[in-house]
Amino acid sequence: MKKIILSVIAVMAFSFANAQDGHFKVGVHTGFAVGEASDAFSMNLGADVAYLWKISNEFSAGATTGYTMYIGKTYTAYVGPTAYIMIKSANQGFVPVAGTAQYSITDNLFAGLDLGYAINVSGDLDSGVLYQPKFGYQNKKIEVYAAFKGIDTNESLNSFNVGFNYKF
Repeated sequence: MKKIILSVIAVMAFSFANAQDGHFKVGVHTGFAVGEASDAFSMNLGADVAYLWKISNEFSAGATTGYTMYIGKTYTAYVGPTAYIMIKSANQGFVPVAGTAQYSITDNLFAGLDLGYAINVSGDLDSGVLYQPKFGYQNKKIEVYAAFKGIDTNESLNSFNVGFNYKF
């Protein structure tokens, strides 16, 4: 799994190293599972890397990847009117491969969207479509944002996240 992540990061770095009209972002995110996902998962943790090209003064678009994990939790499953069993959900790790876009509402406020595919690299769930609308604060070097992350597999994995990116 580490080899996959490092390979994707290396390819992005070498592919965009000579570009003058864009920037890299690296960051981390954390959040809590919501909806159906909250029955089996407690939280979402991850790291992100992205490269965005400046399309206009307010709009940037590019590619993003990284690693995101949904942390499993122990929950009660009822198998009869008076019988139940305790189940521990396995952690689910995904490598997202997505397009990303960001619109600067003001110099410091932005709205963005990641849209792509999340490849399951650890756990027993299928890979699935990834979407992540976000809203946040930015300056020339950092971003702080709130997001809703969804991965649609055979099950819906949803979480509310907060994240931090460093731009260079």
